[in-house]
Amino acid sequence: MGTLTKQIYRYTHKRNMRHNENLWPYVKIRRAASGEITALNYRHHSIPLTRLSELHDQYSGSLLLTATGPSVKEIDFSQRPDDITTAGVNGAWNLKYPLDFKLYFIVDMTFIDHHTQMIKEVCASGNITLFTTVMGIIKLIDAFGYENIQCKLAIIEDICYQTYQPSVKRNHINHHFSNKANVVFSTTHPEIAFSTDICKGVFDAGTVVYWALQVIGYLGFTKIYIAGLDLNNLSAPRFYENEGSKRPSYLHDKLNGVVFPALKLASEVLAKKGVSIVNLSSLSSVPESTFPKQGFL
Repeated sequence: MGTLTKQIYRYTHKRNMRHNENLWPYVKIRRAASGEITALNYRHHSIPLTRLSELHDQYSGSLLLTATGPSVKEIDFSQRPDDITTAGVNGAWNLKYPLDFKLYFIVDMTFIDHHTQMIKEVCASGNITLFTTVMGIIKLIDAFGYENIQCKLAIIEDICYQTYQPSVKRNHINHHFSNKANVVFSTTHPEIAFSTDICKGVFDAGTVVYWALQVIGYLGFTKIYIAGLDLNNLSAPRFYENEGSKRPSYLHDKLNGVVFPALKLASEVLAKKGVSIVNLSSLSSVPESTFPKQGFL
Protein backbone atom coordinates (compact mmCIF):
# COMPACT_ATOMS: atom_id res chain seq x y z
CA MET A 1 0.00 0.00 0.00
CA GLY A 2 1.07 3.58 -0.52
CA THR A 3 3.43 5.35 1.88
CA LEU A 4 1.14 8.39 2.07
CA THR A 5 -1.90 6.35 3.13
CA LYS A 6 0.21 4.64 5.78
CA GLN A 7 1.30 8.01 7.17
CA ILE A 8 -2.28 9.27 7.23
CA TYR A 9 -3.41 6.09 8.95
CA ARG A 10 -0.71 6.34 11.60
CA TYR A 11 -1.65 9.92 12.39
CA THR A 12 -5.36 9.15 12.67
CA HIS A 13 -5.36 5.79 14.48
CA LYS A 14 -4.02 4.52 17.78
CA ARG A 15 -0.91 2.36 17.92
CA ASN A 16 -2.95 -0.75 18.75
CA MET A 17 -4.54 -0.41 15.30
CA ARG A 18 -1.19 -0.26 13.48
CA HIS A 19 -1.54 -3.80 12.10
CA ASN A 20 -4.27 -2.50 9.76
CA GLU A 21 -2.18 0.13 8.02
CA ASN A 22 -1.59 -1.98 4.90
CA LEU A 23 -5.32 -2.55 4.43
CA TRP A 24 -6.78 0.93 4.94
CA PRO A 25 -8.49 2.53 3.03
CA TYR A 26 -8.70 0.00 0.18
CA VAL A 27 -10.22 -2.88 2.16
CA LYS A 28 -13.72 -2.88 3.59
CA ILE A 29 -15.23 -5.73 5.57
CA ARG A 30 -18.48 -6.72 7.20
CA ARG A 31 -18.76 -9.03 10.19
CA ALA A 32 -21.59 -11.28 11.34
CA ALA A 33 -22.74 -11.38 14.94
CA SER A 34 -20.63 -14.55 15.28
CA GLY A 35 -17.50 -12.45 14.69
CA GLU A 36 -16.50 -13.91 11.33
CA ILE A 37 -15.86 -11.71 8.31
CA THR A 38 -18.72 -12.35 5.89
CA ALA A 39 -18.03 -9.69 3.26
CA LEU A 40 -14.75 -8.41 1.84
CA ASN A 41 -14.40 -5.58 -0.63
CA TYR A 42 -11.03 -4.65 -2.12
CA ARG A 43 -10.68 -1.59 -4.35
CA HIS A 44 -14.44 -1.66 -5.03
CA HIS A 45 -14.44 -5.38 -5.94
CA SER A 46 -16.49 -7.80 -3.83
CA ILE A 47 -14.51 -10.97 -3.07
CA PRO A 48 -16.54 -14.20 -2.73
CA LEU A 49 -15.97 -15.88 0.62
CA THR A 50 -16.73 -19.24 2.16
CA ARG A 51 -18.32 -18.59 5.53
CA LEU A 52 -16.66 -20.33 8.45
CA SER A 53 -19.96 -20.86 10.24
CA GLU A 54 -21.22 -22.89 7.28
CA LEU A 55 -18.24 -25.26 7.64
CA HIS A 56 -18.87 -26.07 11.30
CA ASP A 57 -19.05 -29.86 11.79
CA GLN A 58 -19.52 -30.37 8.06
CA TYR A 59 -16.74 -32.97 7.93
CA SER A 60 -16.23 -36.31 9.63
CA GLY A 61 -13.78 -39.18 9.70
CA SER A 62 -10.03 -38.86 9.12
CA LEU A 63 -7.87 -36.03 7.85
CA LEU A 64 -4.25 -36.02 6.73
CA LEU A 65 -2.53 -32.73 7.57
CA THR A 66 0.70 -32.43 5.63
CA ALA A 67 3.41 -30.14 6.99
CA THR A 68 6.80 -29.72 5.36
CA GLY A 69 9.53 -31.33 7.46
CA PRO A 70 12.14 -33.52 5.69
CA SER A 71 10.52 -36.71 7.03
CA VAL A 72 7.74 -36.28 4.46
CA LYS A 73 10.09 -37.93 1.96
CA GLU A 74 10.05 -41.11 4.05
CA ILE A 75 6.27 -41.50 4.27
CA ASP A 76 4.46 -44.00 2.06
CA PHE A 77 1.28 -42.08 1.33
CA SER A 78 -0.14 -45.03 -0.60
CA GLN A 79 -0.91 -46.56 2.81
CA ARG A 80 -3.33 -43.79 3.76
CA PRO A 81 -7.02 -44.71 4.12
CA ASP A 82 -9.03 -44.43 0.90
CA ASP A 83 -11.66 -42.11 2.38
CA ILE A 84 -9.26 -39.69 4.07
CA THR A 85 -9.50 -35.94 3.44
CA THR A 86 -6.16 -34.28 2.71
CA ALA A 87 -5.03 -30.84 3.89
CA GLY A 88 -1.73 -29.07 3.36
CA VAL A 89 0.23 -26.09 4.59
CA ASN A 90 2.70 -23.90 2.72
CA GLY A 91 5.02 -25.95 0.51
CA ALA A 92 3.13 -29.22 0.95
CA TRP A 93 1.67 -28.37 -2.46
CA ASN A 94 4.63 -30.17 -3.98
CA LEU A 95 2.79 -33.36 -2.98
CA LYS A 96 -0.30 -32.53 -5.04
CA TYR A 97 0.54 -35.80 -6.73
CA PRO A 98 -0.13 -38.28 -5.13
CA LEU A 99 -2.17 -36.23 -2.66
CA ASP A 100 -5.39 -34.55 -3.73
CA PHE A 101 -5.65 -31.57 -1.42
CA LYS A 102 -9.11 -30.34 -0.44
CA LEU A 103 -8.13 -27.96 2.37
CA TYR A 104 -5.12 -25.67 2.46
CA PHE A 105 -3.60 -23.26 4.98
CA ILE A 106 -1.29 -20.31 4.25
CA VAL A 107 -0.93 -17.59 6.87
CA ASP A 108 2.74 -16.65 6.35
CA MET A 109 2.80 -13.62 4.07
CA THR A 110 6.49 -14.06 3.27
CA PHE A 111 5.70 -17.54 1.95
CA ILE A 112 3.33 -15.98 -0.57
CA ASP A 113 6.03 -13.49 -1.55
CA HIS A 114 8.69 -16.15 -2.20
CA HIS A 115 6.66 -19.00 -3.76
CA THR A 116 4.60 -17.28 -6.41
CA GLN A 117 4.27 -20.17 -8.86
CA MET A 118 3.25 -22.63 -6.15
CA ILE A 119 0.63 -20.25 -4.77
CA LYS A 120 -0.66 -19.56 -8.26
CA GLU A 121 -1.39 -23.26 -8.70
CA VAL A 122 -3.20 -23.43 -5.36
CA CYS A 123 -5.34 -20.45 -6.36
CA ALA A 124 -6.19 -22.04 -9.71
CA SER A 125 -7.59 -25.19 -8.06
CA GLY A 126 -11.34 -24.92 -7.86
CA ASN A 127 -11.73 -27.95 -5.58
CA ILE A 128 -9.65 -26.45 -2.75
CA THR A 129 -10.75 -24.34 0.19
CA LEU A 130 -7.87 -22.03 1.09
CA PHE A 131 -7.77 -20.71 4.64
CA THR A 132 -5.79 -17.50 4.81
CA THR A 133 -5.91 -14.00 6.26
CA VAL A 134 -7.39 -10.83 4.80
CA MET A 135 -3.86 -9.69 3.96
CA GLY A 136 -3.24 -13.05 2.31
CA ILE A 137 -6.24 -12.58 0.03
CA ILE A 138 -5.10 -9.07 -0.89
CA LYS A 139 -1.65 -10.39 -1.78
CA LEU A 140 -3.18 -13.09 -3.96
CA ILE A 141 -5.34 -10.58 -5.81
CA ASP A 142 -2.42 -8.20 -6.34
CA ALA A 143 -0.24 -11.04 -7.62
CA PHE A 144 -2.68 -12.93 -9.86
CA GLY A 145 -5.78 -10.80 -10.42
CA TYR A 146 -9.35 -11.44 -9.33
CA GLU A 147 -10.17 -13.67 -12.27
CA ASN A 148 -7.34 -16.15 -11.60
CA ILE A 149 -8.38 -17.07 -8.08
CA GLN A 150 -10.58 -20.11 -8.54
CA CYS A 151 -10.15 -21.72 -5.11
CA LYS A 152 -12.69 -21.11 -2.37
CA LEU A 153 -11.48 -18.50 0.11
CA ALA A 154 -12.09 -18.74 3.85
CA ILE A 155 -10.77 -15.99 6.10
CA ILE A 156 -9.10 -16.95 9.37
CA GLU A 157 -7.73 -14.29 11.70
CA ASP A 158 -5.16 -14.14 14.43
CA ILE A 159 -7.51 -13.35 17.31
CA CYS A 160 -4.98 -10.84 18.66
CA TYR A 161 -4.66 -8.97 15.36
CA GLN A 162 -8.11 -8.97 13.83
CA THR A 163 -8.90 -6.73 10.89
CA TYR A 164 -9.92 -3.23 12.01
CA GLN A 165 -9.94 -4.31 15.66
CA PRO A 166 -7.45 -3.21 18.35
CA SER A 167 -4.55 -5.60 18.83
CA VAL A 168 -4.01 -7.57 22.03
CA LYS A 169 -0.48 -7.87 23.39
CA ARG A 170 0.75 -11.37 24.16
CA ASN A 171 1.15 -10.66 27.86
CA HIS A 172 -2.48 -9.49 27.98
CA ILE A 173 -4.00 -12.59 26.35
CA ASN A 174 -5.08 -14.25 29.58
CA HIS A 175 -6.69 -11.12 30.96
CA HIS A 176 -8.40 -10.18 27.69
CA PHE A 177 -9.86 -13.58 26.82
CA SER A 178 -10.31 -15.18 30.25
CA ASN A 179 -14.11 -14.83 30.17
CA LYS A 180 -14.58 -16.17 26.62
CA ALA A 181 -16.35 -19.51 26.43
CA ASN A 182 -14.58 -20.43 23.18
CA VAL A 183 -11.07 -20.00 24.61
CA VAL A 184 -9.14 -22.69 26.49
CA PHE A 185 -5.87 -21.77 28.21
CA SER A 186 -2.78 -23.83 28.86
CA THR A 187 -2.46 -24.72 32.54
CA THR A 188 1.32 -24.29 32.41
CA HIS A 189 1.68 -21.31 30.05
CA PRO A 190 -1.03 -18.69 30.72
CA GLU A 191 -0.37 -16.77 27.51
CA ILE A 192 -1.02 -19.80 25.30
CA ALA A 193 -4.62 -20.46 24.30
CA PHE A 194 -6.73 -22.48 21.86
CA SER A 195 -9.91 -21.28 20.16
CA THR A 196 -12.80 -23.70 19.72
CA ASP A 197 -14.77 -21.17 17.63
CA ILE A 198 -12.73 -19.99 14.66
CA CYS A 199 -15.40 -17.44 13.73
CA LYS A 200 -14.00 -15.42 16.62
CA GLY A 201 -10.39 -15.98 15.51
CA VAL A 202 -7.57 -18.40 16.25
CA PHE A 203 -4.47 -18.12 18.39
CA ASP A 204 -0.98 -18.05 16.94
CA ALA A 205 1.84 -20.19 18.32
CA GLY A 206 4.56 -19.65 15.75
CA THR A 207 3.47 -22.39 13.35
CA VAL A 208 0.68 -22.67 10.79
CA VAL A 209 0.00 -26.19 12.05
CA TYR A 210 -1.42 -24.69 15.25
CA TRP A 211 -3.76 -22.48 13.24
CA ALA A 212 -4.77 -25.53 11.22
CA LEU A 213 -5.53 -27.65 14.29
CA GLN A 214 -7.95 -25.04 15.60
CA VAL A 215 -9.71 -24.98 12.23
CA ILE A 216 -9.75 -28.76 11.86
CA GLY A 217 -11.28 -29.20 15.30
CA TYR A 218 -14.06 -26.83 14.26
CA LEU A 219 -14.73 -28.65 10.97
CA GLY A 220 -15.68 -31.91 12.65
CA PHE A 221 -12.95 -34.45 11.88
CA THR A 222 -12.43 -37.17 14.49
CA LYS A 223 -8.93 -38.39 13.56
CA ILE A 224 -5.95 -36.37 12.39
CA TYR A 225 -2.76 -37.76 10.88
CA ILE A 226 0.06 -35.21 10.77
CA ALA A 227 2.94 -35.65 8.33
CA GLY A 228 6.16 -33.66 8.34
CA LEU A 229 5.82 -32.20 11.84
CA ASP A 230 9.50 -32.79 12.57
CA LEU A 231 10.47 -29.62 14.46
CA ASN A 232 14.06 -30.76 14.76
CA ASN A 233 17.16 -29.78 12.81
CA LEU A 234 15.37 -26.59 11.77
CA SER A 235 18.37 -25.49 9.73
CA ALA A 236 17.81 -28.37 7.29
CA PRO A 237 15.85 -27.72 4.08
CA ARG A 238 12.15 -28.51 4.11
CA PHE A 239 11.22 -31.52 1.99
CA TYR A 240 10.55 -29.33 -1.07
CA GLU A 241 13.70 -27.21 -0.68
CA ASN A 242 17.42 -27.68 -1.21
CA GLU A 243 20.40 -25.89 0.34
CA GLY A 244 20.23 -23.17 -2.27
CA SER A 245 16.50 -22.48 -2.06
CA LYS A 246 15.74 -22.96 1.64
CA ARG A 247 14.09 -20.17 3.57
CA PRO A 248 15.05 -19.54 7.21
CA SER A 249 13.03 -20.95 10.10
CA TYR A 250 12.32 -18.74 13.08
CA LEU A 251 11.14 -21.46 15.45
CA HIS A 252 14.44 -22.24 17.18
CA ASP A 253 13.78 -19.98 20.15
CA LYS A 254 10.04 -20.74 20.34
CA LEU A 255 9.95 -24.53 20.57
CA ASN A 256 10.02 -25.13 24.32
CA GLY A 257 8.32 -21.94 25.43
CA VAL A 258 5.57 -21.66 22.81
CA VAL A 259 5.28 -24.40 20.17
CA PHE A 260 5.43 -27.55 22.29
CA PRO A 261 3.10 -26.22 25.05
CA ALA A 262 0.65 -25.04 22.36
CA LEU A 263 0.62 -28.43 20.61
CA LYS A 264 0.11 -30.09 24.00
CA LEU A 265 -2.88 -27.84 24.63
CA ALA A 266 -4.27 -28.64 21.18
CA SER A 267 -4.03 -32.38 21.89
CA GLU A 268 -5.86 -31.95 25.21
CA VAL A 269 -8.66 -29.78 23.82
CA LEU A 270 -9.22 -31.97 20.78
CA ALA A 271 -9.10 -35.18 22.84
CA LYS A 272 -11.99 -33.86 24.93
CA LYS A 273 -13.91 -33.45 21.67
CA GLY A 274 -13.17 -37.05 20.75
CA VAL A 275 -10.48 -36.17 18.21
CA SER A 276 -7.36 -38.36 18.15
CA ILE A 277 -4.08 -37.22 16.61
CA VAL A 278 -1.29 -39.37 15.16
CA ASN A 279 2.20 -38.08 14.38
CA LEU A 280 3.49 -39.86 11.25
CA SER A 281 7.02 -38.50 11.74
CA SER A 282 9.04 -41.07 13.68
CA LEU A 283 11.86 -38.53 14.06
CA SER A 284 9.65 -35.70 15.30
CA SER A 285 10.78 -33.81 18.39
CA VAL A 286 7.16 -33.34 19.47
CA PRO A 287 6.78 -35.47 22.62
CA GLU A 288 4.83 -38.70 22.23
CA SER A 289 2.79 -37.65 25.23
CA THR A 290 1.43 -34.90 22.96
CA PHE A 291 0.99 -36.78 19.68
CA PRO A 292 1.74 -40.53 19.60
CA LYS A 293 4.02 -41.64 16.77
CA GLN A 294 2.38 -44.25 14.58
CA GLY A 295 1.75 -45.06 10.97
CA PHE A 296 -1.56 -45.06 9.11
CA LEU A 297 -4.04 -47.28 10.90
